Amino acid sequence: MNVESRAATTSRSSNIEIIPTGRQLGAEIRNVDLKHLDDAGFSALLRAFHTHSVLLVRGQGLTDQDLIAFSRRFGDLDWAPVQENGRRFVDGLPEIYIVSNVKVNGEAIGSLGAGEAVWHTDMSYLDTPPIASALYALEIPPVGGNTSFCSMYAVYDSLPPELKRRIADLKIKHDGTYNSGGFVRQGVAPTDDPRTSPGAIHPLVCTHPDSGRQMLYLGRRRNAYLVGLGLAESEALLDELWTYVARPEFAWEHVWKVGDLVIWDNRCTMHRRDPFDDHARRIMHRTQIKGTDRPH
Repeated sequence: MNVESRAATTSRSSNIEIIPTGRQLGAEIRNVDLKHLDDAGFSALLRAFHTHSVLLVRGQGLTDQDLIAFSRRFGDLDWAPVQENGRRFVDGLPEIYIVSNVKVNGEAIGSLGAGEAVWHTDMSYLDTPPIASALYALEIPPVGGNTSFCSMYAVYDSLPPELKRRIADLKIKHDGTYNSGGFVRQGVAPTDDPRTSPGAIHPLVCTHPDSGRQMLYLGRRRNAYLVGLGLAESEALLDELWTYVARPEFAWEHVWKVGDLVIWDNRCTMHRRDPFDDHARRIMHRTQIKGTDRPH
């Protein structure tokens, strides 16, 4: 099924419907209860995941244990990263990461607050980044907090041939100093020199292990550095590449409802979040499917 197709398709193994967004990525999966998904249904969902990179499933009633069980069908799970408040995870459930602005007795229950989360790929500063992330909506604000996704396949395909040749063999350092909300990661000394900041080095152009397609692997803009280039040259080239990320034709925006689950492929997408009123409540629980190979 082509990612451009707007036609709904039905899995032969079940009554699951796959409804492409009509954008460069993303599809909604209908007629499914993720708590009772049989093997044939999961196979259909997995094929859709590889085709569309981002899947939306609405109307789910998942406990944290249900979220973990569903996510684990994609592979082993990472433990959640340390939050800004120094807590690592939900008691007894180390796989659950809380994304929230809510405070209890003055202490944040999760990460990232209510501000904008800029374009990024989850945990790309690790040597072996996660394959995918799943985010489940428990409480949402009345306005704002939308999440947008962009296709790094489409971004790479759109680059002029000369620019593709220029970046073909470059490697990029993915900064581990700041998270996508701009907060310094727990236990890391803040720095704004990308040449000395902590983080993994990956190829700038990677090949997806499942699809075989090439994509641009940028991670995030802040403190990124193209290894071997002078700082000014690195900054200028990165700025040029990031102008393609900002183009709306490569993106799809999701407006959340309670009970929505979205799972995305971290290897070939980036995502961002709109800010929202900090007096409103937003609580999301996230899992990460552990990476198995370095990007290459």
